[in-house]
Amino acid sequence: MHIGTTLVVDTFAEAFRLRFARLLVTAHDDHWLDAAIRAACGYGTSVIGCDAEVGVERRIDENDTPDGRPGAALLLFAFSAEALAKAVANRTSQCLLTCPTTAVYDGLPSESERVSLGGHVRFFGDGREKTKVIEGRRYWRIPVMDGEFLVEETAGVAKGIGGGNIIVQGRSLEAALDAARRAVVAIEPVPGTITPFPGGVVRSGSKVGSIYESLRASTNEAFCPSLVGRDPTSLHADATACLEIVIDGSTEQAVATAMAAGIRAASGDDVPAISAGNYGGALGKFHFHLHQILASA
Repeated sequence: MHIGTTLVVDTFAEAFRLRFARLLVTAHDDHWLDAAIRAACGYGTSVIGCDAEVGVERRIDENDTPDGRPGAALLLFAFSAEALAKAVANRTSQCLLTCPTTAVYDGLPSESERVSLGGHVRFFGDGREKTKVIEGRRYWRIPVMDGEFLVEETAGVAKGIGGGNIIVQGRSLEAALDAARRAVVAIEPVPGTITPFPGGVVRSGSKVGSIYESLRASTNEAFCPSLVGRDPTSLHADATACLEIVIDGSTEQAVATAMAAGIRAASGDDVPAISAGNYGGALGKFHFHLHQILASA
């Protein structure tokens, strides 16, 4: 299958089950909202080494937020509800409580599985915190130097998917960078998805395992141009650089839609091939076959 001159390799991306939470963060203006987003999403690229994979799902207009201020929906993904609970509590207390003017609301109120959101953070009030239940949802008001930090007591947890991916192969590094950026921009509007790596892109695509027993993952040598001729390669003959875009999503459909959008946007004369990373089906039960998702899209 080709899109223009770009070969879409007949392969699949292998993804796996994660749990996720959605936090709605608001602030006084875009400056402070951006500051909160940068802090809360920091060091949130891969659950191989981070407590959660974190990113902005979408910006929310002030007319659609609970308090009439600029807002954003953040998605946090982790292997289990227990791991997610720790990440939510830590990032709320260290990154959102500390940022001037912010408030934090649960973005999955209908989910029955819950983790603490403000339930732990409230203790920062040192007995001076106040609580109120509105339409069955409990909120905490914690006194801070610029007024109060408003935070919902709990956050819903839902089943999500991590590890959807595409690998963009460029004729040059510049071509791969440009194509990857086009793909990330195309994926951004897809509801229920994030691309958690820096700029939405990962240069250090990995495989499961390593010759070093202490490592859970290591470089995917089949996509490293410097190893062509030394190790078996999965690179197109005309490719000199490639970049991977990893997608986490709330549903299979969300991930498939995002992957299809990314593939179409990345295709071009300077991109001889687009492929995906998998481990023969040994890592996860969700297999996104590139030709199938493009046909469905």
